[in-house]
Formats: sequence, structure tokens, C-alpha cells
Amino acid sequence: MGPTNTRRTWVFAAVAALTIVLALTDWPVRVLWPPLAALAVIIVTRHALIGLLAGGFAGAILIRGGDPVTAVPDLLTDHLIPSLESPWKLGAIAFTFILGGFAAILERGGGFATLMKKFGGGRRNVETGAIALGILCFFDGLANSMVVGRVTRDLADRSGTARVKLAYIADSTSSAVACVALVSTWIAFQLTMIDDAYKMAGRTVNPYGVFLESLPYNFYCWFTLVLLFVAVRKQFHPGPMGKLVQETEPTANPKRSSAATTGNPISALAPLAVLMVSFFVLFIMLGSPRPILPLSRDKLVAAFGSDAGPMVLVLAASIAVLAAALLFPKRDGGKLMPVVAAFGSGVNAMIGPIFILLAAWMMGSVLNELGTAAMISRLATETSSLAMLPVLTFLTGAAVSFSTGTSWGTMGLLFPLAIPAAANMGGDDPFLTIIVAAVFSGAVFGDHCSPFSDTTIVTSISCGVEPHDHVRTQIPYALITAAVAIVAGFLPAGLGVPGYVSLLVGAIVLLMLPRLFGRLSRGLSPQGTVPP
Repeated sequence: MGPTNTRRTWVFAAVAALTIVLALTDWPVRVLWPPLAALAVIIVTRHALIGLLAGGFAGAILIRGGDPVTAVPDLLTDHLIPSLESPWKLGAIAFTFILGGFAAILERGGGFATLMKKFGGGRRNVETGAIALGILCFFDGLANSMVVGRVTRDLADRSGTARVKLAYIADSTSSAVACVALVSTWIAFQLTMIDDAYKMAGRTVNPYGVFLESLPYNFYCWFTLVLLFVAVRKQFHPGPMGKLVQETEPTANPKRSSAATTGNPISALAPLAVLMVSFFVLFIMLGSPRPILPLSRDKLVAAFGSDAGPMVLVLAASIAVLAAALLFPKRDGGKLMPVVAAFGSGVNAMIGPIFILLAAWMMGSVLNELGTAAMISRLATETSSLAMLPVLTFLTGAAVSFSTGTSWGTMGLLFPLAIPAAANMGGDDPFLTIIVAAVFSGAVFGDHCSPFSDTTIVTSISCGVEPHDHVRTQIPYALITAAVAIVAGFLPAGLGVPGYVSLLVGAIVLLMLPRLFGRLSRGLSPQGTVPP
């Protein structure tokens, strides 16, 4: 047994021992222990799955009155297996695997690399092209980070773009885009978290409808993209980024040639179009009231609010995979085997996230039986007002995601707590959508700048920079975005200000930042000029 496994064993044993002791007490606050244990284990082990399993195990021990032997089978029979009876959850698993394979096929097809070459050699053009490529890769955060880095790294060198700036672009268009995308490897996980959390709160909703309603309040994700635009078009470089940009510029090597495999851009763009069109058409065909024609707004609302979601996600992803396979460029050795190999590698990359998904469902079921959310809502009522809950939820999510480096683990930890707590405090359905968005935003914060995040590591590798340099140059942008999200977003939203008003105000503030910070914060030359 290696040192890592030994440490995990001792951590699990410590959690079990403390839980048994707590189970022998009658302290009401002991129901808060499972999520705290999960968080502590994630921080110590840097492993979201281990932490969620530890939290679920601790909760099961409490439910069983301190008996760890019966707690293990109870986790499976009472909490994991019943959670797999939901069509949404089965659809989520299938969809996540299929779209993981889809992302890998597109990346290996080389169409994205060809698209990037069309943006020319100027610094702003290359950086803008990297943003466009990141948005095109909306379907998966990790695939986004890998594709943007691999495809644009040599072009960035030739244009004089610092690799830390490229890493910032790749990281900022990964989770932030995937979190708000209508179809992505995230959406299935998000919908199941919403569905479970609302059921725990005693409310029946359509998860996809709640997701759509939460989009205007997902302030951190939207403001991340706005600030990214400002950073590229205005060459805004706060903190260490400015110095590293200046140091990197003279080292740009115009003789480097792109090593990325190129292909026809259609092989990348057409499957994405097929994915989106299939998604909308299938929702209308399978979910709309009959007769479908003539189509109306009410029928569209009914279609997207129907129970057809799981089937639509799986079918749309399958059709998109078929399109990607048909358009995959034929190379030496034929087409079939490279497509199969790419799809297999993409599916394999999703195994880890799927296990996190299962552990999150199991822990959510345990917390529901313990009544953890009710205790949190009581404590929150005594210490805070309902209006401040969006801010507190975002800050908690940001702290958890930064400390642990896992966005999915953060969502799995907070959703079973935040939504029922907000409902118990008197929050209505529109208010709960703000809490949903606050959880999403807080989870993405850590994905952007935590040194433990898989997205951070993958981005650093694909862009060819040290993770330490990427983290310290990314953090100022993340903190600026978080501050604007709180002041212009979640705080007004908690007081009843519409989301679109907060988005407009926050965007204006971010657009004015270069002027407010001045030449020093731009990190440019004393004259404040940059190469075109």
C-alpha cells in the first residue's frame, strides 16, 4: 500500500471514529458533521470522490446510531441504488459518457486547429481566436482547456502572446462556458442536482426549466466572459500577469510551426450544429403537446418543461457522435479505428466524473434523511437574513471549490444544503433559482483559480506553463470577477433586483476597469501601448 492510500485509510478511519463518538451524543448539530467531514477529507486528500464517500459514510453511521458495519450496505441499498431509479439520473450517466466521446472525436479531427489559423498572427487576433475556439468548445470544460491550449500554443508564440495569458483564456472559457451551456457534459449533472435538491425541499419542478431561469443570475460565469473580453481587447493585465506578459514578449519564436493536427473546419462545426439542432428538434418532437404544428410559445414552453429531457439528451448526443464520425477526416490507417479510439478515450475520461456524480447523489440522499438542510436553515435564520443568502451561498461555494479544486464536488456538497435551507427560510421559487445560480457560480470560481483543480492542471499542461504561474496570474482576474458578482449581482438579486439589471451594471463596471486601474494595472509599457 502506497503512502497516498495509507493516508486515505487513516483519514477514513479518523472520520469513522469521530462519527461514532458523535453518534453517541444527542447534539442536534451533529447532523452538520457529514458535509464538514466531506470537506475536510477533500482538502486533505485533494480527491473529491474520496471526500464525498467519506461524508456519505459518516452520515450513514449517524443514521445507524454509530454502527459502521451496517452503514456500508445501507449506503448502497438505501441511498445509491434508489437514486439510480430516476430517468434523469440514468440519462445523465449515458449522456455524460457519450458527450465525452464526442468531444474527443472533434479534438482529434483537427478542424479546430484549422479554424485557428484563419485568425492571423496579430496578438489581439490570436487571443480573440482563442476565445472564439473556447466558446465553440462549450460541450466540455476539460476538453475546452485541452483543445484551446494544444491548438493555439504555437500561434500564440508567433504572435507574442504570453502563454500565461493563453492559459487564462483557456481556463476562463472552460467551466464558465460549460456551466451555462444548454448542452454540455455538465448539464446532466446540474439537472440531477437541481432535481434532487428541490425534492428535498418538498417542491416538484422541471430541472431544465429551473436551469434556464437561473442563467441570468449566474453572475460569476457571465462576468468572467466579459472580463476576458476586456483583458484581450484592452490588454488589461492586473497583478503578476503584466510583468509576465512583458517578460514573455521578447521570447516569442516566429519560426515555430504548429504541431496540432489539422483538418477540415466542417468536421468540427457541423457536428456542433447537429448537436444543437437535434437537441431542440427532439425536445419539440418528444415533449411538445400534439398536434405539434402550428408551433407556439406555449408549446415550446411545454416541450422544454416535459419529462423528455433524459431521452433528448441521449439521442441528441448520439446523433452528434454519428455526425462527427462521418465527417472525421480519413488518414493513414483509415477512419474507423481512429474514431473508435478517440471515442473510447473520451468515454474513459468521463469515468472519474461519473463516480463523483454517483457519490454526490448518495451523499445527498444521506443528508436528506439526516435533516442537515433543516439544521442549516435554522442556523442561517438566526445569523443571517434571507436577502443575504445568495451572497453567503456564493462565498461558501467559492471557498469550498478553491480549497478542494472540484466544481462538481462543490455542487454535490452544496445543493442538498442550500436549496432546502433557502426553502425552509421562506424563499419562493424565483428566489431559489438565484440560489441555484449562486451554487453554480461558487463552484466555477475554484475551477478557475484553485491550484488543486483538474482544469487548472490540464490548462497548464496544454498551454505549456507552470501551474504556479497560471494560478497566480489567474487569481487577480477571478477575484475581480467575484467582487463584481457579489456587489453588482448577488447582493442586489437578494434584494429583488432583476438579473438582467445586475448583468448590465456589472458589465459596465468591468468595461470601465482598464480606465479605472490606469496604466499600472494594465501591466503594459509606460506609454500603455501594445502590439496590434
